[in-house]
Amino acid sequence: MRRKGYHHGNLREALVEATLELIAETGPDGFTLAEAARLAGVTPAALYRHFKDRADLMAEVAKRGFALFADALETAWNRGRPNPLAAIDAVCRAYLTFAREQPAFYAAMFGTGSRAEADPESSRAFEVLETACATLVSHVPPDRRPPVQMMAYHLWSLAHGTAQLFIRPDGSAPRAPMSPEDLLESATVVYLRGLGLIPESD
Repeated sequence: MRRKGYHHGNLREALVEATLELIAETGPDGFTLAEAARLAGVTPAALYRHFKDRADLMAEVAKRGFALFADALETAWNRGRPNPLAAIDAVCRAYLTFAREQPAFYAAMFGTGSRAEADPESSRAFEVLETACATLVSHVPPDRRPPVQMMAYHLWSLAHGTAQLFIRPDGSAPRAPMSPEDLLESATVVYLRGLGLIPESD
């Protein structure tokens, strides 16, 4: 444990930072509450003043991760500029960038036993994808329009699957013939073309 100890300031913040360090070192399931408290420089009893259990602490870390994640996706979407297809590609790339640059947060968000699906920030991130899909299909006649929520889940699944397979902090990701970003872009194009949203000539 590298910290010199916690002496003053915001203990809740110190515990979140300690948890992120431990996730980076051992994964989201590789440490105990006592270890998080020790790294923050406090006793386990002090930790329970802010979090009722380990799941509560991890939920706080996941919540903060999803807030950053949603901000990144919203920025990438950029209100659909310069055009919806390019903006969706930017959102997908932002998804992979977050997984690559914030692996501890990402692991907490999607780790075993995560409560992330119930967090409002998780919903905000998903709403970016729903907005993107709704914008993309807005020109399609209603009777031929794919379900927007289904599309959003499909794009989320493509991005998440690519991140899980090809972006791993420990370097164990399998080799691919192209970058994760290019793989995801090609998969997205195939998916959207299958829905008739991209002409065959594009």
